[in-house]
Amino acid sequence: MIDNNFYTQENHGPYEIYNLGDFELEDGCIIPDCKLAYVTFGELNEAKDNAILVLTWYSGTNKIMETYIGNENALNPDHYFIIIVNQIGNGLSSSPHNTPAPLNMGNFPEVRISDDVRAQHKLLTEHFDIKQLALVVGASMGAQQTYDWAVRYPDMVKRAAPIAGTAKNTPHNILFTDTLMEAITSDPNWNNGNYRSCTEVVNGLKRHAKIWGVMGCSTEFYKQEAWRLFGVDSLDKFLSDFLETNYKVKDPNALLCMGWKWKQNNVSRITSGNLKEAFNRIKAKVYVMPIDEDMFFPPKDCEEEQKMIPNSELRVIHSICGHYALFGAEGTDYMNQINNHLNQLLATSV
Repeated sequence: MIDNNFYTQENHGPYEIYNLGDFELEDGCIIPDCKLAYVTFGELNEAKDNAILVLTWYSGTNKIMETYIGNENALNPDHYFIIIVNQIGNGLSSSPHNTPAPLNMGNFPEVRISDDVRAQHKLLTEHFDIKQLALVVGASMGAQQTYDWAVRYPDMVKRAAPIAGTAKNTPHNILFTDTLMEAITSDPNWNNGNYRSCTEVVNGLKRHAKIWGVMGCSTEFYKQEAWRLFGVDSLDKFLSDFLETNYKVKDPNALLCMGWKWKQNNVSRITSGNLKEAFNRIKAKVYVMPIDEDMFFPPKDCEEEQKMIPNSELRVIHSICGHYALFGAEGTDYMNQINNHLNQLLATSV
């Protein structure tokens, strides 16, 4: 194990830890004393039917998802009991840098989206005794988890809102995640995942950040100098002060763990590869919410899936930022769209 001052209560808390015990992954490996980091907002009502599950994206933690919660938002803790669960491998839950040998660092096992969802299910059912969810919502990798929840536990999920993500990774996205991961592993100091500090792999992390700059934002974002929305006054500052700053503090093995998980995502593993059959398991009311300028999960890819999902609607989010709209840099222009769609979804009888 190594210390990483980024993954602390000071930066991401207050969060709580739930110990799953020895947790067996889909591919057979066991993570001893597997831990989930989570936060809650609001109160669970007596009927325990007002719970909303919020899921984290690639490299993100509960802290960024907390920006979507508030009494002015659809995710209103005055009305709902909201749980944000950090995915396995994101640095706060059990991850390569905080797991004891022999599964630490480069030996951390390969984790799938299905493993996250099964672990989250144990937290909700065993710790909170929650038997139904008013809503499951997540963006990007959180959307991947949202789809898995709706397919894997159809009687539990009443509504689902996958934002900027797909249920099955596309060939284009597989190529992209490969490139992201190679940016890290090509750094000589990566040392097969057995470095002493993320600072040793800083060149790989900077390359990783620059690739996000290429694909994370739309071409119009750069043409119109919309990087100013992120509080910087030049493109160079956007690259250094936002993108590089965002990634160079994070654990490379954690990013690789999540990248492998993202690359392998395919909810139809549940139904022997039949995606339509997987979607037919869904009983929830579903709003599929792509971002119009997203180059990772373009609306066309999302719509192709949405058309196979019973009782679903396509709700497109408009943003010049592309995938990075998720950070909310456009303020109310973005959040009003999210809130309007989620409010309508939550008002839908199920």
